[in-house]
Amino acid sequence: MSKSLPYSMKDVHYDNAKFRQRSFIKVISQSLITSNLKRDCVGCSTGKFLMLLMIFGLAYLILTHTSSPHSFSVGLAKGTNASEESVMDVSNRFGRFWRKPPRLPPRLSPDEKVTNNKPMHELGRLNSDPIWLERQQKVKEAFIHAWSGYRNYAMGYDELMPLSRRGVDGLGGLGATVVDALDTAMIMGANEVVSEAGSWIETHLSDRISKKGQVNLFETTIRILGGLLSAYHLSGGEQGTNSMREGQKPIPYLETARNLADRLLVAFTSSPTAIPFSDVVLHDHSAHSSPDGLSSTSEVSTLQLEFNYLSTVSGDPKYSIEAMKVLEHMKNLPKVEGLVPIYISPDTGEFSGENIRLGSRGDSYYEYLLKVWLQQGTSRDTNFTYLHDMYEEAMKGVRHLLVQKSIPNGLVFVGELPYGPKGAFDPKMDHLVCFLPGTLALGATKGITKEKAMRDNLLKFEDLENLKLAEDLAKTCFEMYSVTSTGLAPEIAYFHTKEYSEGGLDGGNKGSKFVDDIIIKHADRHNLLRPESVESFFVLYRITEDPKYREWGWQIFEAFEKYTKVESGGYSSLEDVTVLPPRKRDKMETFYLGETLKYLYLLFGDSSVIPLDKFVFNTEAHPLPIKGT
Repeated sequence: MSKSLPYSMKDVHYDNAKFRQRSFIKVISQSLITSNLKRDCVGCSTGKFLMLLMIFGLAYLILTHTSSPHSFSVGLAKGTNASEESVMDVSNRFGRFWRKPPRLPPRLSPDEKVTNNKPMHELGRLNSDPIWLERQQKVKEAFIHAWSGYRNYAMGYDELMPLSRRGVDGLGGLGATVVDALDTAMIMGANEVVSEAGSWIETHLSDRISKKGQVNLFETTIRILGGLLSAYHLSGGEQGTNSMREGQKPIPYLETARNLADRLLVAFTSSPTAIPFSDVVLHDHSAHSSPDGLSSTSEVSTLQLEFNYLSTVSGDPKYSIEAMKVLEHMKNLPKVEGLVPIYISPDTGEFSGENIRLGSRGDSYYEYLLKVWLQQGTSRDTNFTYLHDMYEEAMKGVRHLLVQKSIPNGLVFVGELPYGPKGAFDPKMDHLVCFLPGTLALGATKGITKEKAMRDNLLKFEDLENLKLAEDLAKTCFEMYSVTSTGLAPEIAYFHTKEYSEGGLDGGNKGSKFVDDIIIKHADRHNLLRPESVESFFVLYRITEDPKYREWGWQIFEAFEKYTKVESGGYSSLEDVTVLPPRKRDKMETFYLGETLKYLYLLFGDSSVIPLDKFVFNTEAHPLPIKGT
């Protein structure tokens, strides 16, 4: 580490520098006068006057821009000859004096001001890279710990019960954790996990698909079909990612995906309308509706990314045709400023009830309107433009009908209309709604950075509105974590408004500024290791490059490590995030490996890995390539 010079020595060097500059000026002056005396124009008073004016002007410029002691000491520290540096400095200053002023760049917001031709946030990111690489490695270690618990006690089951050290099938018995975790392991370079998961899929999954009974169309599509297709691409299928190909066989993933999709298609083809049935019996190729006869709006409209990509890589359009009929049908149904009820009937093809929300049963409808349109890539087939129009209309409806602020500190949140637009507003926000900040940011810039989008004049006023709302909502989602005793969010939060208040139901962290803004009811205090907040932090970090999103993600990861880790392997959901120590629930959801840890790993890593302008993530965080990229 270099040391600075003592103050007195700096003064000496500073005086020496000034002395050398004055000597330099004197030499120049004498030289010019002597040489000019030999010319005829010396006798001319006008010539003398102009010559002296030039000399004194030059002297004034140099003396009023004398090098500082600091810059002189830096020159000495580098071993540069002081007098040479002074002459060079004079020359440079004189050159800058006559240089044409540069054209100013576009104005940036205060947090994006430029220093030494690099944005402030970029400098911070570059300087802290070693820290984030180390933290990224911690996430990889957590993933391997989670996998080890599953492999040791539940291999082949859908989910791990880490406290009981056994497996449980709650998603149809297709080994959901294996498939959900596979592309996460590929992205992390966890080669042993890739080998174990890939071997199990190749050996067992097709047989299970042929013999198993009832599965949910939505859950099986986003987890199993999406996971297989992402693994196919990342392992080198189609034109996959070269760095992830070694030692992996993509074809079995595609063959298994087709086997599964062929059976799932019956949910579409056996329905009397474009709306598919909710449940499929795999072994006999049959489908039926749920006991109440209804399907979730989000479930039937969150199948298209997966079926579209399968048609692309298989060359068979039937998958895309059946899935896209759903959205084409929904395009013509009545809506409330672009917002839709959370239930729809496969028998009538109509929405059922008036409950409007962006939480459970409504959330990913809005997500896929945008992402299915983005999936079309640079061509952006005009046949799909209606999806972007529906998305933009819906986001206007969200801002107008569902967004409010809490009191006393003004957290922006998204509430619900359980009885439609004419009923009372409910200040309830599921953790699931925390997908929305990421979706809004992605919709604003289409996956490129905000800085580039602004530089290229790509952002409309509405995009800027949505980006601002995204950042405000992300702040709220983070405070849902920091307001609790554990630093982990509840499944559902309510917000204190002028119309709604309940005492004695805070999150337990009395030091939080927002302890009076957020209300957590007893039935809603569990945490399921959900990914939605860190998903949005990942997208917002990629787009805004604001390091606060990384910091927020790290705080959440540390809380997961502290309170949900099970020493024998795996992680557990929690019963109550507002008390210490929290009681564990004995369940590790598949999405902890498939989504939460994947998004944290990508948040802390290089933005060139799975770039947002080349991939769309399905709602289970399985990345699928955008057409033409």
